[in-house]
Parts: sequence; structure tokens; C-alpha cells
Amino acid sequence: MNWPEIAAAATTLFFVMDPLGNIPIFNAVLTRFTPRQRLLIMVRELFIALGLLLGFLYAGNAMLSFMGLSQSSLSISGGVLLFIIAIRMVFPKPANEEEEVDDPFIVPLAMPLVAGPSTIALLLLMSSREPERITEWTVALTAAWAATTILLISPPLLMRLLGSRGLRAMERLMGMLLVMMATQMLLNGIAAFYFTLN
Repeated sequence: MNWPEIAAAATTLFFVMDPLGNIPIFNAVLTRFTPRQRLLIMVRELFIALGLLLGFLYAGNAMLSFMGLSQSSLSISGGVLLFIIAIRMVFPKPANEEEEVDDPFIVPLAMPLVAGPSTIALLLLMSSREPERITEWTVALTAAWAATTILLISPPLLMRLLGSRGLRAMERLMGMLLVMMATQMLLNGIAAFYFTLN
């Protein structure tokens, strides 16, 4: 296994999942539940998200061939989605939208907050570009999901350590890094499309 590339893929997936940005939304959705209920709901939703992401990772090639999508189109659309997510991380909207949900089953916690469109697009790109490395991508996804899970389940500790301003600063830093990754993905897609024309 190529551990440096696995670490790079896991880091990218972790940034795209944006656990720091999701902490306030998780808190808003689960504010009416007891601590024990919150923990059970979060664990359930995080495992559902992992199952969905693994499904897209392993079914990526079949989905792309069935829909007739090329790797360059996936790279370009994935780059655009990543760029939009990154811009929202750098310039976040005020968190004033609390959802009245009895039991947030799958939506919105598992999907689209953890298993969002950008993460799915990135996994489809990885599985279609190098399908022979599916085991490495599985390890990278599991590592990114585990780090995301730890951050989402322990927000009180993070709030004490970093404070709300520290969390915002960390999210914006992650957003800036994600902008660069999204730009590179977009450029790679344009270059791949250009070479198909020649």
C-alpha cells in the first residue's frame, strides 16, 4: 500500500466532509435531545453515512458507465462542487437555521452533511481513475470518516479548547486549502478533456 497517497486522499476527504463546519449544524438539529439520545443518533447517522460513501466508492465505475459519464466531466464537476463548498467554508452564512426534526433519520445529518455531493463526487473520481487501488481508497475513506466521527462526537471539548472563533478560523483555513485542491481538480479535468479532443 502507498501510505503517503492514502494519507493525502484521507486528508482531502476529511476537508471535504468539513466536520468543523458541521458541528454547529449538528448541535442545532440535536439540541432538543438528551446527551444519551444525541450520542445514539450521531453514531447511527455516521455509520449510515459511511455505508453510503462505501457504496458510491465501490459502485463508482458501474454508475459512470451506466450513465455514460467520462472521467474529465466527473473531474470538472467535482472541482466545481468542491470550489462551492470551499467558498462556503471561507465565507460562511450565519448559523440561524434550526431544523425542527423529530428524529433526523438519514437527512440531514448522514446526507448531505457527512455524505455530501462533493464527497461522493470525489469518491466516484477516485474509483474511476484508479479502480485497482480500491482497497487503498477504502482505507483513506475509513480514516477520514473516523477523524470526522471523533470531531463530531466531541464538540464540547473542542468548544472549550478552541472556542467558537477558533472553530471558525480552523474551518476557514480548511476552506482555503480546499479551494486550491478544487482548482487543481478543475484544471486536471479541463486538461483531460482537451487531450480527448486531439
